Amino acid sequence: MHLRLTKQFSFQMAHALDAYDGKCRNLHGHNFVLYVTVEGAPINDPHSPKNGMVVDFGDLRRIVTQYVVEPFDHALVLAEGSTYNVGLPTKTILLPFQPTSENLLLEFARRLEGKFPNNTRLYSLRLCETDTSTAELIL
Repeated sequence: MHLRLTKQFSFQMAHALDAYDGKCRNLHGHNFVLYVTVEGAPINDPHSPKNGMVVDFGDLRRIVTQYVVEPFDHALVLAEGSTYNVGLPTKTILLPFQPTSENLLLEFARRLEGKFPNNTRLYSLRLCETDTSTAELIL
């Protein structure tokens, strides 16, 4: 039997899509909401304080905060070689791709891969860039 657990995270991040043909080519920011869903079998060990849990929500929060939220919160995220790449603030993340919601989901999945307890795997990520625009990755 496998169960799924989802935890919601919020962070603010700025980005720009270099050479894009719309407004998002300009530096701008979002209040992102990230939903992380993990899947696994509940722990079946009557001697464990986590018996019956797929993963402790506190552990899930710690892992996602460490590998995704802390690095990206209040950061400026740009593609390597971006035309905005001169004199940027200290918390700038340069990625080898355009920082679209879709590409960010793939990067978040890469950063989280293998970080959950053995009985648990990352099932999906959903990133809300605005109240009406969401991207989802099912693994």
